[in-house]
Amino acid sequence: MLKVERVSPNRLDIELGGKMDSEAMRVALDALVDKSAGIQNGRMLFDVASYALPTFGALRVEFSQMPRMFRFIRQFRRAAVLADAGWLKAASEIEGLLIPGLEIKAFSREQRTEAEQWLDSPIG
Repeated sequence: MLKVERVSPNRLDIELGGKMDSEAMRVALDALVDKSAGIQNGRMLFDVASYALPTFGALRVEFSQMPRMFRFIRQFRRAAVLADAGWLKAASEIEGLLIPGLEIKAFSREQRTEAEQWLDSPIG
């Protein structure tokens, strides 16, 4: 399950939980692109309540949409990831090192206030 909400002109809040199949992935990617229309220098808050590897079909959908996802990600400058699993927080921050122009910082789920403050702080 992936739920996307545009909470301000330049911010998306994304809730992730459970396993995703190909149809859920297709719906999720469409929602990300639709809700991000017009965002520049955006911010994202990912709340990972639980994580399960997506199905093979979901991965196939995601890979087929890579050009569209690269355009999507270029609209954002910062992403905060709320997660309790240490490996997931570490993987998120490593991913941030691999995506030029996007700074990713991981927080524990109970640190939502701190994550939102970081997202709202000046970039620079």
